[in-house]
Formats: sequence, structure tokens, C-alpha cells
Amino acid sequence: MFLRRLLAPVHDRVTYRRWVYLILGGALSVPYLLFGAILVPSSVPLVATLGTAGVIGGLSAFVVVVLTSFLPAVRALEGAALRELLDDPVPDTVFGPAKGRRARLRHSAVFVLHVGVGGVVSFLSLALPALFAFSIAAAFTGKFTVSSQEPIRLSAGWPRAWLPLVLLLSIVVLVYVVNGVGAVLTKIATRLLGLSAAERIEQLERRTDRLVERNRLARELHDSVGHALSVVTIQAGAGRRTLRTDPDFTEQALLAIEESARSALEELDHVLGLLREESSGKAPQADLAGLPPLLSATRLAGVHVDAEVSGELDSVPPVVSREAYRILQECLTNALKHAGKVPVSLRVVAGDRRLELAVSNALGADVPAGRDGGGRGLRGMAERVEVLRGELSAGRNEDRWEVLVRLPWGSAR
Repeated sequence: MFLRRLLAPVHDRVTYRRWVYLILGGALSVPYLLFGAILVPSSVPLVATLGTAGVIGGLSAFVVVVLTSFLPAVRALEGAALRELLDDPVPDTVFGPAKGRRARLRHSAVFVLHVGVGGVVSFLSLALPALFAFSIAAAFTGKFTVSSQEPIRLSAGWPRAWLPLVLLLSIVVLVYVVNGVGAVLTKIATRLLGLSAAERIEQLERRTDRLVERNRLARELHDSVGHALSVVTIQAGAGRRTLRTDPDFTEQALLAIEESARSALEELDHVLGLLREESSGKAPQADLAGLPPLLSATRLAGVHVDAEVSGELDSVPPVVSREAYRILQECLTNALKHAGKVPVSLRVVAGDRRLELAVSNALGADVPAGRDGGGRGLRGMAERVEVLRGELSAGRNEDRWEVLVRLPWGSAR
């Protein structure tokens, strides 16, 4: 167990992702080093005469690193590196346009640390393996050559075998150093760029709102387009069978298909407009005021609907009215889809600060004896009822399928 923990950084993928992150910092440091080591001494002769080329070149390179760290492109690059190579320590929104001087300074500090530490680690990553290779030859030849200059002469033989061993151990130690430095940089980035508790809560709320909205739009598409396609499917099949024997019925079937398709296109355009955040998608949604056309379209599909509506539907809050319409639409769709052209009984009662919906239909031949519902449509109805803190019961009652919904007005949100 101890040995496994000791060797964990060696075979951990996180270590090598951090290594790549640091080597990227070293690659970014190359232009700055060339600027400080070559361009500054060659352009300012006084520097070379004073013998302070290294100091002034280093300071100049540091200043350029700091100045370029404020560029938006550099901030985006650093953000991508952090997200991909350091296990995403900060959210994506942090690397948008920096707000305020402190935010820009924090971004700059992270980039400067990345370039500086990455340059050192990159140098060691290149130097240590090369020195190890030279040390193996030195143990047998007595010559340690690292450049075109005169080689360092050592005594050959086994007494010099410690040299490659030490360098090999240095490479292993470098792996642990990379793991530790990467962990420290991750914590620093999290501390400097991470969101506060209030900002994280706000971000979670925004994400939750988006998920809720997407779920609602999915229900809208399922209920509206699903109902239209059910009508179209049934009427198309009926029209095909009566095309030559009953032209009048075929004409009614085609009319029902036309109306259902037009309604589905309008609903689809509305939902897509919401997804695109277009003003055209802000059209009023269907509510109980659209119940008569819904019943007419269902009757055109050949389904006898016995509807009873009582109470003042105009007094129902808009959110309750919209959800109630979708629930009734889904009930009629399920009757068409699973039972076929069987009589449907529909009752809507509005009053006493609550809305009651009751839909029942005979079970068709296609409904298995053990079927108790639970499809996507029924889950969608349950979600709508839950949002309004209502009650839903749906299931088989002898030879009929019944859905009963109670929606209180006072809990509408």
C-alpha cells in the first residue's frame, strides 16, 4: 500500500497532463527569452559595455510578459490550457472579458506564473535526459561532453557509475516535482480566478433555469407535435383505405391532416423561436381558450369526444391554463395512439380556486393487458402537475383508461 502511494504520481495521468501544461508555459516563454537575450543587448550597445545584459534583458522580458498577459487572446489561451490540462479548476465564464482592474491583475498573475515556472520545468525536462545520456558514455570513456567545447575528463570505469544513477534519480524526482508544482498552480488558479460562493450559487441558478427551460420546451414539442402526428398518421391511414369508396370521408381526412400539420408547424416555429431567443418565438402559448380547436381537430381524426366544460375558464391563471391545455392535449394524443378511434370523455371544471381535469377512454385492442402507462408523455404530465403542486392519477379502471388532474390556483408559479 505504501509503495503504491509512493509511485502513484509516476503512473497517474494527471501528472503528465500537468507536465504538458508546464511545457506549454515553457514554449510560451521562448519568444520572451529571445527578446531579453538577443534583441535587447543587440539594440542597446550600452548594455553590453556595462556587463549587465543578463539583468536588463531578464527585466525587459519580464515586463513584456506582464504587458502581453493583459491581451484578451492570451487570456483565452490560458483559460483553454487550464480547462484542458489542469482538470478545469475554474469555470469557462471566468475567461470572458475581464471585469475590473483586480480581475485583470489576477489573470495576469496566473499567466506570468505559468510562463515562469513552465520555463524552468521545460529546461529541466530537456536538460536532465540529455545529461543522463552523456553520463552513461562518461562512465566508460571518462569524457563528459555536453557541447562542442573541450570535454570534461573523468576517471573511467565502475567508480563513475554513480553519475548516471544520480541523473536517473533526478529524472524520477522531476516527475514528483511536476506533480507537486502542477497541484500548486491549480490551487493558485482556483484561488485567484475561482468564483466566490455567491457567484457559484448564481451560476448554478442560471444553469438550473436553462435546464428547466429546455425540459419545458421538450414537453411542448412532445405534446403539440406528437398530437398532430398522431392525428396525421390515423387520418392518412383512414384516407388511404377510403380513397376510392368514400371520397367525402377522404376529403375530411385530408382536411384534418392539413389542420394538424399547420398547427404543428406553428408550434414548432414557436418553440424554435424560443430556442433561438427570437422575438417571433415569444408568441402567446396555447391555453384553455384553444380547447375548442383542439377538440375539433381530434373529432376530425374520427374520434368521438364527449366534452363537458364548466366554470369560468377566463379566471384560471395563465400558467395553469397553459399547462392544463397541454395535459388535455397529451391525454387525447395517448387515446389516439394507444386506443385508436374509441370514444373519449373529457371534463373540465374551473372553480373554488382549483381546476379539475378528467379524461377517460375505452381501452383499444392494441393496449396490452398488463400496461399501466409510464411513457414519456405521462412523465411529462406528471412534471407539469408537480410544478403547479397539483395531483395526478392515471391508470386502468376496469375496461377504461382514466386520467384525473387537480391543479390548485394558489400554488401556480
